[in-house]
Amino acid sequence: MELYLIRHGIAEERSPDVEDEKRELTAKGREKTQQVAKRLYELGLRFELILTSPLTRAKQTAEILKTCGLSSQIEESSHLSPEGDFHLWLSWLEQKQMLATDTQLALVGHEPDLGQWAEMLIWGKLKQESAFAENSLDDDSAALVLKKAGIIGVNLPKVNSPMGRSQLFWLAPPKFLL
Repeated sequence: MELYLIRHGIAEERSPDVEDEKRELTAKGREKTQQVAKRLYELGLRFELILTSPLTRAKQTAEILKTCGLSSQIEESSHLSPEGDFHLWLSWLEQKQMLATDTQLALVGHEPDLGQWAEMLIWGKLKQESAFAENSLDDDSAALVLKKAGIIGVNLPKVNSPMGRSQLFWLAPPKFLL
């Protein structure tokens, strides 16, 4: 299974006047996200499902991906909310039996969560817990950082848990796609 973790596009700045959950994509965010989506379409990507965070900016990003022809299905998942539960999402994935098929699934969400989820899938733990973190100049930084409208591609194994057994095949900020 190919899993694509996609960060939402550029959103409105945080403000006491707007709830975080309701912050929308800016005009620039919509434009850049649409350019990225068109490029992904040109590259031949098609998702069986786009699973999105329920926050407005993520839902808007998922809608752009759908409108550009990357999938016909969008489903909201509270697991993709900021600080969502990775293990509950893994249980959802196993229940859907998507691992056993040659599918492409997109997750639209937030940082640092998506980067951390990729770390868990690839290394089985977060960078801060990894042995190589001792050599890092900044132990608080993530190993995988996902820019707004960026994408991480991870191959998940067909059997058993994907934690620590998945392979990174793509990490691209939007500027490399445009």
